[in-house]
Amino acid sequence: MITLPSELALLMTFVVAFVVTFLSIPPIVRIARKKNLLEKPSQRRSHTRQVPILGGIAIFAGFTVSAGTFINHNFFPALQYVLVACIIMFFIGLKDDMQAISPRKKLAAQIIASLILIILGDLNFTSLHGFFGIYEFNSQIVKMFLTLFVIILITNSLNLIDGIDGLASSVGIIATLFFGFWFYISGNIEYSLVSAALFGSLLGFFRYNVSDGKFKIFMGDTGSLIVGLLLSVQVIMFNELNINSSEISFSVESAPIVSFAVLIIPLYDTLRVFIIRMSRGRSPFLADKNHLHHCILKLGFSHIQSTLIIVLVSLFFISLAIILQNINKYLLVLIILTLATILSHFLEKAIKNNGHKNRTSENVS
Repeated sequence: MITLPSELALLMTFVVAFVVTFLSIPPIVRIARKKNLLEKPSQRRSHTRQVPILGGIAIFAGFTVSAGTFINHNFFPALQYVLVACIIMFFIGLKDDMQAISPRKKLAAQIIASLILIILGDLNFTSLHGFFGIYEFNSQIVKMFLTLFVIILITNSLNLIDGIDGLASSVGIIATLFFGFWFYISGNIEYSLVSAALFGSLLGFFRYNVSDGKFKIFMGDTGSLIVGLLLSVQVIMFNELNINSSEISFSVESAPIVSFAVLIIPLYDTLRVFIIRMSRGRSPFLADKNHLHHCILKLGFSHIQSTLIIVLVSLFFISLAIILQNINKYLLVLIILTLATILSHFLEKAIKNNGHKNRTSENVS
């Protein structure tokens, strides 16, 4: 294990993750094209040409090589279990990218990976910081089930928003930067190294994902499952470290709500599409094109423009939660959900108006 000064370790962790991911993608693209492992255009997809879908392999390689090299497991004992959980997600995601598997098998693999983190890695929520009056869980079973639910929710919500260029990786980059910066300024260097490894991997992937060149690639389920899992790990650590706020510098009040704001795009969008599908008498798990990014595309924006809009909205909610972190917890949740619902309503209204204008112009012509 390499021991370096904190800042140098952070830099090296980021650089190694970035370089490994960045250099891995061109050969992965060549192999994917030879083996015809491509995402084909369809009614459910927003792209118009065949694109390799194995970007998650590069993200996995970048993260594991970097994290395994620079993170001292003596200070972060759960690291080996995080890597084992990532390996499980890697193989189940790779299998799904190459040959679709049933949602039940995918969920089973996610549960196994989550339980490894929860039971062996001891990564659990032990408090809700006073939300619902809960400061500490008295039941081991309750906290395990809550942690399991959150990991599965975050992992799948990130998987669901991976529909346009740069979106899932951008959401991951923003969340990882937020958590990583907080871990660093609060003195939890080993945790910030986890964020640095993921940040470097996502940044190395992002360059190819948003390009239109010959090495364009999607992260696929392999990538989205791994990134979602690692985001959930950071959420758990962030909430746990903020329980005894008097013992750390730069503590965050209402940490669970701030975590929600950091990941509001995937979490709120998942809730939103599930409600829409069930209100129409359809299974909430049946894929469609009602996600927020699909809605923005319908207004005529490009993939990159749509991603930029969503990133700006995400930054707005994160800033809002940080600024208002000291107000009543329930009021803060209400403000965030109300604003998200209002923005969603205006988006849907804009789509209807745009469709009406298009029909009117067609009738006139």
